[in-house]
Amino acid sequence: MNLVHWHVFSLFDHYYLFDTPSNSLFQIDRPTYLRLKTEALPEEATSYQDQLVTEFTAETIDEIEDEIKALRESGYLVAADPFLEHPTFELKPELKALCLHLAHDCQLRCTYCFAGGGAFGGDQSLMSPEVGRAALNFLFAASGEKDHLEVDFFGGEPLLNKELMVELVRYGEEKAARLGKQIHFTLTTNTLALNRELLQFLQEHRMGLVLSLDGREQVNDRMRGKGTYRRIVPRIQEVIRDFPDLNYYVRGTYTRYNLDFAADVKHYYDLGFRSISIEPVVCAPDLPYALRDEDLPAIFAEYDRLAEYYWQKYQNGEGFRFFHFNVELEKGPCLPKRILGCGAGFDYLAVTPHGELYPCHQFVGEQDYCLGNVFTGLAAAETRETFCQARLYAKEGCNECWARYYCSGGCHAHAYFANGSILKPNQMACVLMRKRLECALALNAMRLAEESKNAR
Repeated sequence: MNLVHWHVFSLFDHYYLFDTPSNSLFQIDRPTYLRLKTEALPEEATSYQDQLVTEFTAETIDEIEDEIKALRESGYLVAADPFLEHPTFELKPELKALCLHLAHDCQLRCTYCFAGGGAFGGDQSLMSPEVGRAALNFLFAASGEKDHLEVDFFGGEPLLNKELMVELVRYGEEKAARLGKQIHFTLTTNTLALNRELLQFLQEHRMGLVLSLDGREQVNDRMRGKGTYRRIVPRIQEVIRDFPDLNYYVRGTYTRYNLDFAADVKHYYDLGFRSISIEPVVCAPDLPYALRDEDLPAIFAEYDRLAEYYWQKYQNGEGFRFFHFNVELEKGPCLPKRILGCGAGFDYLAVTPHGELYPCHQFVGEQDYCLGNVFTGLAAAETRETFCQARLYAKEGCNECWARYYCSGGCHAHAYFANGSILKPNQMACVLMRKRLECALALNAMRLAEESKNAR
């Protein structure tokens, strides 16, 4: 039997079965969990079987076998995933989103910055209005039949070029209206150049906002510079207090220096933040703050602590959004999107201040991955085709992973910088993603059970 199509796990003494092809989650009891573990981990089957016969009666074990048989007869716990057997489908190479690098410069010099202080290994340049307008023209021209487009203003620090941002929002919205399309803008910022006039503009234009802060003061300042915490926090609090209609996330990064990152999330909450994301650092493995395999038990325990805190807040009617715990079993992405993933190099591209096109912001500066420019259009057809075909089924080991339709093969850039190939996923990222997904699925089940109980 192929064991990659389902997964059993536990959280808070609750037990779950996730069936991958059907995207179905079942809450199960402990004996069923132990019985399925004997199949899921054949090398440890004897241990789980011993626990099963020691803790439960033969009658209970017989009942479990009947329940598992019934599940299989109903189409779950299948030996073959039909989506893996018939993976062919065609997607139009129409562009949906751009990441506009308004500035290759930044006021901060974060230790872990993959962009090398925001300059991406090049000059500390700002995008010109000519490049900005050409980029939006390119997006509209390459979007084909897509009528919902997205642009993220990025850097470096994009607000070092905020006048251009304002101009491009107006230009993009006016052109979208003429073409019968919609366009949504997002700003990723370190907050240092935010002011009330700009926040009013963001709110009026319904822009999304990603605000960078790395947690508690000592954690943030160690990686981002002494005194930055006290400059950033009041600005984020002003956003939340005075501009409640802005859709925001506060985004942080955890490293080996703060494996207790649940404390950083709690700190965010105490500061009044209710939309939170904290991501594992991605960097060269030999750096002192890089995450290591030996850190995984501590990281897993920390995600459990974070899930417990998240659940406590939910039960008290004081819930918050944590990016990696947002899972929709019934209303998630369509199958093509689950297979294609983020779309980097396919329907999503990054634009440098000079107008060069790259698969995403993390590839900027890797000249072998330059795909053209906004004035002359896409070139490097072979490279772009590599990204178009870098779907879930093409990635090493992904067909054997129970979480494949949520991960979609993982980040191309993380794979490339870890292993030299976009088709060989970063294993540390895979392990962490699976752990976060376990927490998310369990919390989803607990929430649905609570809602059902309250409805009675």
